[in-house]
Amino acid sequence: MNSFVLTFGIAALLFSTGLVSYLATARRYQSSDSVANSYDEWTEDGILEFYWGEHIHLGHYGTPPQRKDFLQAKADFVHEMARWGGLDKLPAGTSVLDVGCGIGGSSRILAQNYGFNVTGVTISPQQVKRAQELTPGGLSAKFMVDDAMSLSFPDGSFDVVWSIETGPHIPDKESFAKELLRVVKPGGLLVVADWNQRDVRQKPLNAWEKPVMRQLLDQWSHPEFSSIEGFSETLEATGFVEGKVITDDWTQATLPSWLDSIWQGIVRPRGLVKFGVYGFIKSLREVPTLLLMRLAFGTGLCRFGMFRAVRTNQ
Repeated sequence: MNSFVLTFGIAALLFSTGLVSYLATARRYQSSDSVANSYDEWTEDGILEFYWGEHIHLGHYGTPPQRKDFLQAKADFVHEMARWGGLDKLPAGTSVLDVGCGIGGSSRILAQNYGFNVTGVTISPQQVKRAQELTPGGLSAKFMVDDAMSLSFPDGSFDVVWSIETGPHIPDKESFAKELLRVVKPGGLLVVADWNQRDVRQKPLNAWEKPVMRQLLDQWSHPEFSSIEGFSETLEATGFVEGKVITDDWTQATLPSWLDSIWQGIVRPRGLVKFGVYGFIKSLREVPTLLLMRLAFGTGLCRFGMFRAVRTNQ
């Protein structure tokens, strides 16, 4: 009985500490530096990589969703996105810019499995360093620090521009859209996957959705979410899109990722040994946001949007 009380007490203390940490340490977007610093910290301590692997994005569980290994679902997402975007039909040697490349998981798949020449850019110097460490010699994937709102490449530099879950960290969606398309070669492809909110022009946020959205923005350095409809309009407004932007909604295919990411902390207990109490508290701190994400995507407040556009020849 005493052992049970002690265990319960420790669990309650840890949960309370994590909850207080969550409420007291919101990571609101302040500038691009606040995003870079957040990812630098997560990359340096290795906690995110331990639980999420080399792909810091959601997984694809099929349509309809099926039970799948969390890390395998992430790799599958890259292949599904490549097929959806038409990259699987492109020849080896195709030049690809991976905007918001993280620690290079997608870039390495595109280089190794498709034979592309990939350049990955991220605003986090530590992510670049880790991506370089994880990339085998001879693989045609290189990494550099760059700002998605002001890319350092000349116009028309790449056959394909690719981006996964970067947009929510970008305050100026117009500059983001213009830069993504500016560096695509005429006739080339832009393929983007992103978290989006519902189009509030059609259905404004209600009383419970407003505080939930505020937490989703404040906790992970997100200045603003676009809607699928809104960002496709923003892309078309650049004048760089041939015809219309093609969109799709992958909410259901990616939805299991949120609870699976929490489950990793339970089925991989050696993380507690590896990272200690600090790592446990830091990981526990993210659980409320993950649950809110599951709520938002499960109820239609948020949607997982896919975007495909062809660059005009002008």
